[in-house]
Amino acid sequence: MMHPQTDIHQFMKPGVRVHLAGIGGVSMCPLAEVLQGMGLIVQGSDMSESATVKHLREKGIHVDIGHSAENLRQCDLVIRTAAIHDDNPEIAGAITRGIPVYERAQAWGAIMRGYQNALCISGTHGKTTTTSMATHIFMAAQADPTVMIGGTLSILGSGYRVGKGDTIILESCEYCNSFLSFFPTVAVILNVEADHLDFFKDLADVEHSFHEFAELVPQRGYVIVNADDEGAMDSVKGLEHPIFTFGIAHRDANCTAQNVAFHDGYPAFDIVIDGKTYAHVEMQVAGKHNILNALAAASAAYVLGISGDAVERGLGSFHGAGRRFEPKGQFNGADVYDDYAHHPGELHALLTTVRGLPYDRVVCAFQPHTYTRTHALFDEFVEELKLPDVTIVAEIFAAREQNDIGISSRDLVEKIPGAVYCSTLAEVTEQLAAIAQPGDLILTVGAGDIFKAGENLVKRA
Repeated sequence: MMHPQTDIHQFMKPGVRVHLAGIGGVSMCPLAEVLQGMGLIVQGSDMSESATVKHLREKGIHVDIGHSAENLRQCDLVIRTAAIHDDNPEIAGAITRGIPVYERAQAWGAIMRGYQNALCISGTHGKTTTTSMATHIFMAAQADPTVMIGGTLSILGSGYRVGKGDTIILESCEYCNSFLSFFPTVAVILNVEADHLDFFKDLADVEHSFHEFAELVPQRGYVIVNADDEGAMDSVKGLEHPIFTFGIAHRDANCTAQNVAFHDGYPAFDIVIDGKTYAHVEMQVAGKHNILNALAAASAAYVLGISGDAVERGLGSFHGAGRRFEPKGQFNGADVYDDYAHHPGELHALLTTVRGLPYDRVVCAFQPHTYTRTHALFDEFVEELKLPDVTIVAEIFAAREQNDIGISSRDLVEKIPGAVYCSTLAEVTEQLAAIAQPGDLILTVGAGDIFKAGENLVKRA
């Protein structure tokens, strides 16, 4: 990959022509709008027509379909998604012509430098939900934030918004050290576990990446860390910057939940910061893990001067982000939900949470995501997939990988008593249709396309 010598920040000014390769992507579309709002002349390309492409054209942004070096025209720089490699004709064309090529994360990092507050929410899991919670809080406070989330949020009608306030809120991913291109003034670390082991060597390598992320915060800023998570705390050991902690088990954390009560699985509690009640929250999403997510979002709001009242209203109006325990409909008296969980820690949070909900059976159709993750965390996946009353396992979703390991979901099923293997999503739908009964909670779970199995099931109702 290219490493341009010119700091991308030098291009962040009116009149510069920027080409976005893969402009229809979930984080490229908002990037295009933000850059246009800064006065840059934005153009781009994508592989196919889409609602996003139509939206961008309506904003006056030129979008070509298909990738060609001719699409570059007279651009000054190119920004690409992680999915576009050096052999792409636009990237190759830019290299030939000496046009600098930057990664998407570098562009977001440069944009952040224009905001007084850059709230970057990181962690192995929980990022989308916590970023969404923070968005609700800052919207309730009428702070008019710019937002970038890795999922859809109903209050926005998308996964992003372009605001005019002094705060930008971004979901910040560690994969390929992407978040090390950012300039956070508030860095939140929710949890740190072994993941993305196709890139990181081991847990220590992951922790090192998060440590570097925390070190990016200036002295005027804040590092907010989950005191209940060993990996998160290990990642900030030796950090010179003071940390602000939140937690449930650690009562000496700066931000804690007290007087916790559950109503049909939904928590209500007081948020107490340094011994004083900051807000009382009645959540509309279930689970202990969401108490921690709420504490993280509230901690960020607190250090940035947001009122407790806005925290109460923001968290009280949050009903979840897209693909995070998202209701899809019903089939034969069973409720069908979808969830993005694709790591054993996320599976554990989801499956232990739904145990507290008023259902007779939990039926889980799980699709592992990537061969390397399934192989590296095999035993942990087996243990978590023993928790549902009925477990169906779809074949592994390859994502960016080839199956050089020779692993299959059949290997998981052999270790899980009573589990059923399905080689295709159509088989998953058929299996769910055959066993669904009133009082069931049916979950389709995974970061791939397993949601289609639940959607197709609901269509049969």
